[in-house]
Amino acid sequence: MRGNTDPTGQPAPPEPPSGRLVAWLGRLGPAAVGYAVFQALVGLLPDGLFGDTARYSLAVVSGLGTGVSAWLAGALLRARAAAGDGEDGEGSEGGEDGGLDGVPAQRRALTGGTRGAAEAAAPGPLPGLSAATYATLADRLTVFDDPLRGRLAGWPHALDEQPGPVRPTPTGTAYGLHIVLELGMPDGRLRASELVETLWRLRLPEGGWAARSQGVVGRPEVTALVLGALARAGADPRLLAAEAERCTERFSRELEPAGMELTHVVTTVLRGLLRAAPDSPALPLLRDALVDGAVTDPARGHRRCWGSRLTPPRGRAVAPSAVHTAQAVVALDRAARVLGEDANARATREEGIRWLLSCPGPAHDGCDDLESGHETVRRPHPVDASRHEVLSVRHFSAAWVVRALLTPDAPAVAADEEREAVWQEMLSGSAASVWRQQDNGIWTWDGVDLAYPLWMTYQGLSALRAHAVWMYQPGA
Repeated sequence: MRGNTDPTGQPAPPEPPSGRLVAWLGRLGPAAVGYAVFQALVGLLPDGLFGDTARYSLAVVSGLGTGVSAWLAGALLRARAAAGDGEDGEGSEGGEDGGLDGVPAQRRALTGGTRGAAEAAAPGPLPGLSAATYATLADRLTVFDDPLRGRLAGWPHALDEQPGPVRPTPTGTAYGLHIVLELGMPDGRLRASELVETLWRLRLPEGGWAARSQGVVGRPEVTALVLGALARAGADPRLLAAEAERCTERFSRELEPAGMELTHVVTTVLRGLLRAAPDSPALPLLRDALVDGAVTDPARGHRRCWGSRLTPPRGRAVAPSAVHTAQAVVALDRAARVLGEDANARATREEGIRWLLSCPGPAHDGCDDLESGHETVRRPHPVDASRHEVLSVRHFSAAWVVRALLTPDAPAVAADEEREAVWQEMLSGSAASVWRQQDNGIWTWDGVDLAYPLWMTYQGLSALRAHAVWMYQPGA
C-alpha cells in the first residue's frame, strides 16, 4: 500500500476504489483469480446445465478469461505508474524522453507534488561529463623542466601524444586553461595561476606566441588565443595591453597578408583581443574587414554568409561555409557588445544567422553544415624565404553552429521570419552532434594522429554548457 503523504509531505490523494481492486487482483495473481472464478461457477451452475462436461467447460473458460483480464489490467496500471514516475523525473539520455541522441530534453515547469519528486531525481549527464573531463586533464597534466624557461606545467597540443614528459605548448596550455576556467576548478589538482605562469614563460623572445610547428615568430591567431585565455584568468591588464599592441602592429595586410585574408584568423584575433584589449584601436578595423568579407549565396536566398577567405583567391568565387559563417557570427556578436555596431554590421550579422537557419538538410543532427573540416594556412617562412610555413587547421563545425545559434539575437532573428521551430530543431540537432563526438568527457577527431586535441574538448564542452544554460528554467 502507498503511504499517507507524498514526497513533499502533503497528504496523498486517495487511490480510486477501482484502481485498488484491480491492483489487488494483480497482486493476487491471474492464476489464483481464474481458479477462484472456476470454483465459484462449478458450485453455482445447476447440475442440469447440459451435463457435467458443459458445466465444467463453461467454468474453465470463464476462469481463464477472468485471469487474463486481471493480468492485463494489472500490467496496464503498472505501465501507467511507470510513465507517471518518468514524467516527474528527468528524461533519459536517448529515445523519446531524452531528445536527440543523448541531449536531455528540456525540463518542464513543475508544480505542487511533482516538485518533490524532481528534487530527488538524478542530475542530467553534463555534471558527470564535466567531472570526467577534469579528471582526465588532471591526470594528463605535464610538468616539464625547461633549461631556459624554467618549470612548465600544461599540456601539449593533444592528449594522445607520445608517453613520457612532453613539453607543453602555448596552444594546448591555453585551451587547457580555458577548460579549467570553464569547469570552475573544483579542487587544487589544476591551478589556473600555474598555467598562467607557464603561458608567460612560453612567450617568444620578440613577443607573442606561435604554434609548435610555426617556429620563432609570433603569429596573431595563436597570440590572440593565449591573450584571451590569460585575460579570462585575470592576468595583469597592462601586460596584456602591451602584448596586444605588438600583435596588432604585426597584423596588417602589409606584414600579414595571408592571415588578413582568412576568416578563421581574423575571427580568432578579434575574439581574443576583445577579451584582452577591449580598447584596442585595431578592433573596429578587424570588425569592418570581417563585415566587408561576407559573400552572398544564391542557393540560400542570396543571404550573406562567409567562406574560408575574406577576399576571393585570384578572382575566383568564395564558397559559402557553415563553420566560417558561425565563427563570423560569434565574433561580430561579441564585437557588437563591446564596440557597438552600425546598421550595416548588424544587418550582415543577422543575415549570417538567417543563412544558417536556411540549411536544406533534412536531419539537422547530421546535415552537411555540421560536417567538420579543415583548412591550410600558408605563410612565407620567417627565416627561409624559399620555404613556406604550413599550418593545418581543423574546425569543429557542430560546436561553432551551436554557439552561433545561441548568440542573443538568434532567437529574435528566427522569430522575425517565423522560424522559431527551425531554430530550436537546428540547435537541438547541432548539440546532439556535439555530444556524439565525445567519449567520457574528451572529444575525438577520428581518423588522424593526435586524435584528442584539447581545442576540440574545449569547444565541445563550452558549447554543451552554453546549451545547458539556455535550457535552464528556474524552479524546473
